[in-house]
Amino acid sequence: MNGAFGKSWLWIAAVAFALLLPWCFYDFHTARHSGFMLSMLSQMGMMIILALSYNMLLGQAGLFSLCHATFFGIGGYATVHFLNAAGDGDLPLPMEIIPLLGGFSGLGLAIIFGYMATKQRATAFAMITLGIGELMATAALMFHHFFGGEGGVSTNRMIDHSLFGLTYASGVQVYYLILAWTLIATLAMFFLTKTPLGRMANATRDNFERAQFMGYDPRVVRFLQFSLSGLFAGIGGALYAITYEIVTFDALAGPLSANALLMAYIGGTTVFGGPVLGAVLITLLQSGVSLMSNSWLVYVGVLFISMVIFAPSGIAGLIMGHKPILRAGKLGQLVVPYIRVLVPGLLLVLGFVGLVELTSFLTIGAAQGKTLVLGGNKIDVHATMPWLVSAIALFGGGAWLRIEARHFRRVWDGLMADLKSADGKAERVLA
Repeated sequence: MNGAFGKSWLWIAAVAFALLLPWCFYDFHTARHSGFMLSMLSQMGMMIILALSYNMLLGQAGLFSLCHATFFGIGGYATVHFLNAAGDGDLPLPMEIIPLLGGFSGLGLAIIFGYMATKQRATAFAMITLGIGELMATAALMFHHFFGGEGGVSTNRMIDHSLFGLTYASGVQVYYLILAWTLIATLAMFFLTKTPLGRMANATRDNFERAQFMGYDPRVVRFLQFSLSGLFAGIGGALYAITYEIVTFDALAGPLSANALLMAYIGGTTVFGGPVLGAVLITLLQSGVSLMSNSWLVYVGVLFISMVIFAPSGIAGLIMGHKPILRAGKLGQLVVPYIRVLVPGLLLVLGFVGLVELTSFLTIGAAQGKTLVLGGNKIDVHATMPWLVSAIALFGGGAWLRIEARHFRRVWDGLMADLKSADGKAERVLA
């Protein structure tokens, strides 16, 4: 009961934080919200839905899909046409319901493609979805009547139909619409994990043959999961169309499918909230870091590789790994070891970023006529000292981190051994 109460308060706190966040960037002198922040926060909402819907396949059913952006994109394209029809008076539906129509569009396409793709699993399934993704990306460029070609299709979200009398002319109104649908979709996907379908998806992921022996058809389970994931991805695509009022083939192309994979995996596929963390982090990198550096894709790639090698359970998995230590009241014993790891880790990161930025400004920056500025001082990328300092920080920090990581491992293993010993004594006492 206490665990459920704590989780409920976590949901409530997250929603309250999201409600108040836009007002932290409100300029009271001009009575305007920050357009950049509203755009980034809105994008986070869409990406959270996309990442969670992708995790219905990868994390919950063990299906490695390479075409998930297809359903996001088709939801966006369909929503543009729905909005145009609503604006012309041919579709008398309020704006608040339009994202559901985009979701149904994603569901319909997922049913068609899912019937074919889910006949296979593992590598064969991945290859089929790769073909589906390429097929739809090509179709978006060929069939101009629906997709609009390279220029895409545009719309106007001010359709004068709203349950609450809103015009959605301002970005903050759109943000709260996205927040509402993000909450609805997230709760729906969460409760779906508690249903028999959600449990059987886990069973087919963990032991395909045993699920068959129990009398279940794993193909049907895969098909239902695939179809429902398309529904939620379509909702995300509908919100994308409403926000930007234009949809191009990029909304269903391969890079967005790769983004969904990145967000789910980096956040953690084994924990329901993991993809939420991944979506927030990747969106921050794309929207924030991309403004400061041309090399942000390098950082995303290195982050992904590092997570695969050192933390395959993702950020959420790392956090959840501390639960037994927290329950035992021994988390304080990790404070000093974490600080000892953090210092050389930060040095390593700074050295790596320094070398990447120096290399970038030596080539791309020079072609663009830019200069590297750090702390208000111009850095000469042709000088030896910046390269030397960055190299020392990278390799010195790496060597130091390796030593501290071994120490941290000894402390961690010692704590886990103590916990196992304490659990064993408790079991003997109860026996």
